[in-house]
Amino acid sequence: MDYSIGKLAQLTGLSVKTIRFYSDEGVLPAPGRTPSGYRRYTDEHRVHLELVRTLREIGVDLATIRSLGRRGLKDVLALHLRAVETQLTALQRTRAVLRATLAKDDPADEDLRRLHTLGRLGAAEMETLLDTFIDDVGGSPAQREWLADMRACMAPELPEDPTAAQLDAWLELMDLLADDGFRRNLRETSADFWDRPYDHGTWQRESAAMAEEALRAVEAGVSPAAPEAVPVLERALAVMGGDRDEVLRAFDRHDPRAARYWELVAAVRGLAPEPSPMAVAYDWIHRGLRTNRELSPQPARTSE
Repeated sequence: MDYSIGKLAQLTGLSVKTIRFYSDEGVLPAPGRTPSGYRRYTDEHRVHLELVRTLREIGVDLATIRSLGRRGLKDVLALHLRAVETQLTALQRTRAVLRATLAKDDPADEDLRRLHTLGRLGAAEMETLLDTFIDDVGGSPAQREWLADMRACMAPELPEDPTAAQLDAWLELMDLLADDGFRRNLRETSADFWDRPYDHGTWQRESAAMAEEALRAVEAGVSPAAPEAVPVLERALAVMGGDRDEVLRAFDRHDPRAARYWELVAAVRGLAPEPSPMAVAYDWIHRGLRTNRELSPQPARTSE
């Protein structure tokens, strides 16, 4: 059986104008036409219109509904569920900011900045930022691969009901990821290491062992300037390149915002913003190399 557009409107409860709009926008399959050019609709159109009306009532956008011809209904509903969950997360973040702002006697411009930023930034934007950050900082395939492996650690998710401190840390983290100067410094200071032909995997294992040994010295209360620190420092120097002056220059070029990055990651996760164990180990080694006069010269590391 086929129907005129007026009869279809009567059967579905939708207006003629709405049905015509859905037809023209490709949301409804194209109807047949009489020799005189009048649209004729079938039961298939009626069922499809009822589905469209239901999907619109629960908030599915027209672009997604239009894709029904290429997707199954389950896929469309799954897409809509993800969209709803994203909206809920954004609303929960906004609620947290509003609560924190209203708890103050005199809200400031900084509170409005949070609200404005959260309105345009979310998990998808964080993922895009990470993509461009890894592409920009990773100067070699090996470095990009290493950064990609670190990706899960680099992008913490905000909790459903974040505190103002977590929101501020998250926003600062996104600012840092987008900072061109920070990207350039990381790329330039790491270029020497990643451009060397030795086995980076072996170096990473040696570096982890070096940091663990330095941490044990810190926990034992060994001063980096004490004679007892010399064996640990000499082994660290051998791992880091051998030439103390060159290693110290590398420390001087190091961007302190790299340590800040991991403090922010911890803050977003609700952890105390303490220096990471790796930062503690390298700080002890740095002070030891700069101040300990007992160190003997080390041969420069050769490429493998």
